[in-house]
Amino acid sequence: MNSQNNSFKVFSGTRSHYMAEEICRDLGVELGKMNILHFADGEFEVSFEESIRGRDVYLVQSTFPNSDNLMELLLMIDAAKRASAKSVIAVIPYFGWARQDRKDKPRVSIAARLVANLLTAAGVDRVITMDLHADQIQGFFNIPVDHLYASSVFIPYIQSLNLEDLVIATPDVGGAKRANSYAKYLGAPLVLCHKQRAKANVVATMTIIGDVKDKNVILLDDMVDTAGTITKAADLMKENGAKSVRALASHAIMSDPATERVEESALTEMIFTNSIPFTKNSSKCTIISVARLFADTIRRVQNNESISSQYVFK
Repeated sequence: MNSQNNSFKVFSGTRSHYMAEEICRDLGVELGKMNILHFADGEFEVSFEESIRGRDVYLVQSTFPNSDNLMELLLMIDAAKRASAKSVIAVIPYFGWARQDRKDKPRVSIAARLVANLLTAAGVDRVITMDLHADQIQGFFNIPVDHLYASSVFIPYIQSLNLEDLVIATPDVGGAKRANSYAKYLGAPLVLCHKQRAKANVVATMTIIGDVKDKNVILLDDMVDTAGTITKAADLMKENGAKSVRALASHAIMSDPATERVEESALTEMIFTNSIPFTKNSSKCTIISVARLFADTIRRVQNNESISSQYVFK
């Protein structure tokens, strides 16, 4: 990368600074200098503190709550375009608002499409993200989207556990495709949970489809918000005779009281990536970095190399 270090720069929003620093260490480059000035009323201004004229600019920022993170990213894109950057690439480890990807009832917004429109209108040339809530969100963009998968870090971790009688499970039918890919790769049976919600973030009933008796179960999900579904599934697995239950989730939203629910549940371990900063104390939570995955993708984009060749599976 040394011959190309001068052709691109990496910058970070406020809450994703930790990720950008790791990415830059792996790439062997310095994190770009940027300033975010906050006004008394909550408004803020973004400015680049070095020249980016003619450079490929990578902006690292997950768009998790609150909405300031998305607004920061939009302003960073706009500022980079106005500063004559050659191209602007948004590196979004966690793409927020992705759960609102369709009209599932009358008179609601499709927020994922709106966010895609906002990023495009701001002037982004490319998006690099990971484990979207729904794959079809890529189609909301008319620009290249590199969709990465946390399986490249989760699979080695699962294998390192050396678990016998392994079963792969999903806490809801919507995650069946992802769980089936893991099950096929690992040569393990697949178990599904069927849930019915009373309302958003509240699970009314849940049933298991499959056998977990005397099995070591690994539950897979793309994100954990209040942890109601994942802990209810873990408790149900344990009640049905599972030897142990672990959970893997790409994005640790972990809204209160998620940490308490995980601690009090039958889960042996809860494993996340660091796409969202997780700062709460939990004896059961393990964080795996995906900075190297994003650094390698940036390196491949700069060298016009294949992105998909780094996937364990999709």
